[in-house]
Amino acid sequence: MTEELSFIALAVASLYAAALLCVYRILLTYRTAQGAIAWIIALLGLHYLAVPLFLFFGRNRFSGYVRARRLEDKSLQPLLNRFEQQTATLVAPEQAHADRDLQVLCRLARQPFTGGNRCSVLRDGEATFQALFDAMENARHYILLEFYIVRSDRIGQRIKTILLRKLAQGVRVWFLYDDIGSVWLPRNYLKELSAAGAQVASFGDGNIRRRRFQINFRNHRKLLVCDGSVGFVGGINLGDEYLGRAMDQEPWRDTHCRIEGPAVLGLQLAWLEDWNWASNRTPILDWSPGSSVEGNQEALILPTGPADPHETCTLFFLNCINNARQRIWIASPYFVPDFQIINALQLAALRGVDVRILIPEKSDSWLVRLATFSYLVQANRAGIGIYQYQPGFMHQKVVLVDDRYAAIGTANLDNRSMRLNFEITALSTAPAFVGAVSDMLAEDLNSCRLMSARDYRDRSLLFRLCCRAARLLAPIL
Repeated sequence: MTEELSFIALAVASLYAAALLCVYRILLTYRTAQGAIAWIIALLGLHYLAVPLFLFFGRNRFSGYVRARRLEDKSLQPLLNRFEQQTATLVAPEQAHADRDLQVLCRLARQPFTGGNRCSVLRDGEATFQALFDAMENARHYILLEFYIVRSDRIGQRIKTILLRKLAQGVRVWFLYDDIGSVWLPRNYLKELSAAGAQVASFGDGNIRRRRFQINFRNHRKLLVCDGSVGFVGGINLGDEYLGRAMDQEPWRDTHCRIEGPAVLGLQLAWLEDWNWASNRTPILDWSPGSSVEGNQEALILPTGPADPHETCTLFFLNCINNARQRIWIASPYFVPDFQIINALQLAALRGVDVRILIPEKSDSWLVRLATFSYLVQANRAGIGIYQYQPGFMHQKVVLVDDRYAAIGTANLDNRSMRLNFEITALSTAPAFVGAVSDMLAEDLNSCRLMSARDYRDRSLLFRLCCRAARLLAPIL
């Protein structure tokens, strides 16, 4: 009996010690006082529940990746230097006189704007998948893939068939996926690719020791690079849902971007860091920055994630919103902004900027949908227009700032994209690209309904309480 009591006392003491260590870590690293206070109260009052939750969900920096990046950047330094030197000769001529907000984005990206690109908007799943298929079929040397979700449906099988055929032709293939997003992908799918000679890795499994207690982070990037000369980035994963092939399902409304030219090397560089983290291997790739024959557009690739020294994704959105002069239009399937973003949007609207947020009426997350309603009163008071896209689930992530620049990528207006996910965005100042994005969003707005504060106020008290409660979960949505 005495031994049992001693064991219980030791276990309780160990748990309290663990809670205090967690509190110590919070005090050194917290981002907001509200979040820190909530965790500390939970750790001291419900330590037996809060300690394991904090270990898995309380981190705000992907420390394993940070350490790996420091080590691997040393081995990649000659490559990084070469990349910077080569792209320096292709920097857009007017970049030296560019607006300061664009210069800030270069510093955040650790990459320059480059000229000699051709950026094309792919407005739906049909156009995107056809472009992806064509680029892979035309690849002569290598194919780099990185997707959050890969399915073994018709699209997934078509991708696999093309990759197997290209492998048989001697084209090298590197296939990177997120083990959480692709949790339902059959192992046989991956084994077939590996058996044919493809290099396959998941973002988590390859470094399980370095990644322990960091399962709340995701690699949400979706990109493809072929031969270092053609690249794709945007919101579309590899699945049939973007074509509406599932029973009784409307197609997802999404957008991707096709890039030719030296900016593709920015995609390749972001892919390489992720691949090194997942596999500890550095493949030999082409780093010659070829120019697009049919275009001379300026473009920038902006990777963001929890291993960055700054909260890069948050700063990107704040920079766009704060520097908008006439309009800021943002399309995002998840609208659960923190106080910085909502305040910036309010200030933009109050200074006369046309602020429009496009969100889906039909969401794949009822918690996010509820939380979104709680922002309507704040938004309407300031003059922010929140528009619900009607025809189907809108999944695109697009930003339009005045007529100056536009961005297509993977980042949502929520805490997960701002602080927990690895994201990537392509941005261009080219009038043709900005005009195409503007026309696309204007067309989408014609299929939207403008929401008002009444959509929240006129609902039942229970509904409003649920909305406010869901908003409390914003840090993990």
